[in-house]
Amino acid sequence: MKHGVLGSCLALTMMTGSWLQLNAQSDRWQQKVKYTMDVAMDAPANKLTGKQHLEYFNNSPDTLKKVFYHLYWNAFQPGSMMDVRSRELGKIVLGKDKNGNPRQDWDSRVRDRISKLKPDEIGYQKIISLKRDGKIQDFKVVETILEVPLDKPILPHSKAVFDMEFEAQVPVQIRRSGRHNAEGVDFSMSQWYPKMCEYDYEGWHPTPYIAREFYGIWGDYDVKITIDKRYVLGGTGYLQNPNQIGYGYETPGAKVNRPAGNNLTWHFVAPNVHDFVWAADPDYKHITQKVDGFTAHFFYIENDATRESWPQLAKMVPVAYDYIKKHYGAYPYQQYSFIQGGDGGMEYPMATLIQGNRNITALYNLALHEWMHSWYQGMLATNESLYPWMDEGFTTFAEDATYHSTIDSLKGKNPHEGSYDGYFALVRSPFEEPASTHADHFNSNYGYSLTAYSKGAVFLEQLGYVIGKDNRDAGLLRYYNEWRFKHPNANDFIRVMEKQSGIQLDWYKQYFVNSTKHIDYGIDSVYSKGSKTVVRLRRVGLFPMPVDFMVTDKKGNQVMHYIPLSLMFGEKPNEQPAVKRVVDPVWYWTNETYEVELDLPLSDIKELEIDPSQRLADIDRSNNKAG
Repeated sequence: MKHGVLGSCLALTMMTGSWLQLNAQSDRWQQKVKYTMDVAMDAPANKLTGKQHLEYFNNSPDTLKKVFYHLYWNAFQPGSMMDVRSRELGKIVLGKDKNGNPRQDWDSRVRDRISKLKPDEIGYQKIISLKRDGKIQDFKVVETILEVPLDKPILPHSKAVFDMEFEAQVPVQIRRSGRHNAEGVDFSMSQWYPKMCEYDYEGWHPTPYIAREFYGIWGDYDVKITIDKRYVLGGTGYLQNPNQIGYGYETPGAKVNRPAGNNLTWHFVAPNVHDFVWAADPDYKHITQKVDGFTAHFFYIENDATRESWPQLAKMVPVAYDYIKKHYGAYPYQQYSFIQGGDGGMEYPMATLIQGNRNITALYNLALHEWMHSWYQGMLATNESLYPWMDEGFTTFAEDATYHSTIDSLKGKNPHEGSYDGYFALVRSPFEEPASTHADHFNSNYGYSLTAYSKGAVFLEQLGYVIGKDNRDAGLLRYYNEWRFKHPNANDFIRVMEKQSGIQLDWYKQYFVNSTKHIDYGIDSVYSKGSKTVVRLRRVGLFPMPVDFMVTDKKGNQVMHYIPLSLMFGEKPNEQPAVKRVVDPVWYWTNETYEVELDLPLSDIKELEIDPSQRLADIDRSNNKAG
């Protein structure tokens, strides 16, 4: 293997990962990392010490004179940027709750909790020493970012080796990571180690940890965690010493031979991932479920709420994967872990932390969302600071489609209705900003959430309206195959969909992502013209779109008039072959009105309707019908 073999299981998966990368169609270079970490956890003190050996492969054409690391846990200290920002946004009043009290724009998980942390409750990551190729390096800590000016630059297409000693204190659980969460999980160990920042074609991304999510370098991880042997661990990667560990990892029929002493050392390896997460609790129950091509692991604390719901979840995952694999691509790793922990739900490569004391409906829904992040955050992994709508929005779209397609009572219902409702609520509010806004710089949590999740999902569903559902679905698979492990941006996605559909789409991204212009079409007037009828349509909003316009006569016959937008330079396929379709001349985006001439008298018309599929994000549908 190019960077060595970390055990037979890893070797096989590294070959799989290499195959995936070789078959990606884009030629964008990527940096590469190889982490070897050995950490010791002092559970009673809530602290850990660690040694990190990092091989950094500069595959860029650039000479790097400094490097940056993330020190995420430094955010959990009074007066931190995360603390200040949360309290600042919490002053915004969104309205009133059902009791008439002000509804503040808190991140409800953070609120003002960080400001109240005591010294033994804060989080920190301290660098004890740092060497590059054996030589001590100077460094500067800027809260959650470690800046390292190098004694000599890293040349293009060369490797540097960094050796670090660090220590950390696990914060009280507030956001994503931490100890003793609300459901009783001892340790949710996410974003727990000094992590090299990403460097890509846009340069370094030393993004401070303010609120949102992350961006990382793909690489190989070899991690040893020593902890009190009472603890059960779940996380990223493949356990290399299962028969020394047990706890459900052991080979079926094998005898578990734990070494003497009070501690166990868990040895995990993970190939071609951009982060490593783990969680630990002495009361975890560990069950597994074979799925097509991999094993799903489930870690939860058994109680009245989880005793039935988590085993049910395990049985539902294979059914969900049948749909996911067909529509979004195959899961390429041999393992995935659903772990009770964290502060709600948070995705990481090969694992997720989710709150677990839920009924099966809520648990399945949450698990689907976090698992779908394995595609849009784990494998495609756009920069979530710059394109949160491409991760959260696409994940929400896929989650809702999968959920509705695998729950019998929901089949046939619109899976994206909630996303449209969320987008329309955003439009009615004073908090809408362009989706291109940096995730940490939205003026409100409310605006960020509805833009990233709801508007992002609407972007995809409405794209099916623009280019046709079949083109959109085929394009999603093409996007997966061409861009996994390559950090695609918005233009990359649009180009895939243009190649798939043959339709120009730059205008769609410009209006829906880079502006806050809205779609609103209406039937302006209807009048007779001899034996014919003329219908005048009006573009009321500033966002131009193609128009589906259904005409139903009094005998029940229907004709779909399809009006392409001039900017498209193409037309979508007929999505309803059973319904007669007439393709009318293009509607120029500069023109507010457009007239459709119908070959039947006004007296024969029963109903006229713009967008009967209701996929158009039309902010006022009251003017879409006449009849």
